[in-house]
Amino acid sequence: MAAKARIGGASDRWKMVVVYRGLHCPICKNYLAKIESLKDQFDALDTDILFVSGDNAEKAKAFADEVELTLPVAHDLSVEQMKQLGLYVSEPRPSETDRPFPEPGLFVVNEKGQAHIVDVSNAPFVRPEPELIIRGITHIKMNDYPIRGTLA
Repeated sequence: MAAKARIGGASDRWKMVVVYRGLHCPICKNYLAKIESLKDQFDALDTDILFVSGDNAEKAKAFADEVELTLPVAHDLSVEQMKQLGLYVSEPRPSETDRPFPEPGLFVVNEKGQAHIVDVSNAPFVRPEPELIIRGITHIKMNDYPIRGTLA
């Protein structure tokens, strides 16, 4: 995803979209639970959070229930949408799931609808620490820090 790509319309609030692998991923469960536990800190930064995966509605609900998520969980991200976001897509192993799924991605979108922070991984083991994202958003807002990495 290009750094200046627009996601949704402009608003006063920022948005953080966290793409997770799916119900089969224990690392995702721990990671999203950690973000959930910090939701008040994100809210204090006027940042809404959305979790999304390629799972179907039933698996997404099972994931949210198991992790006890209160933040919104979207589902049915298509392979084409995964590619549009610049995500890595994996074919499932027999023990994982029944469809291609995205590897982790995190997108923080500013009030202008621009991707201000982007993190994409090709493996489940690499994800930004949520506290680091909180510090980053705080720094950006306090210092009018510009979008970086704009040359592809």
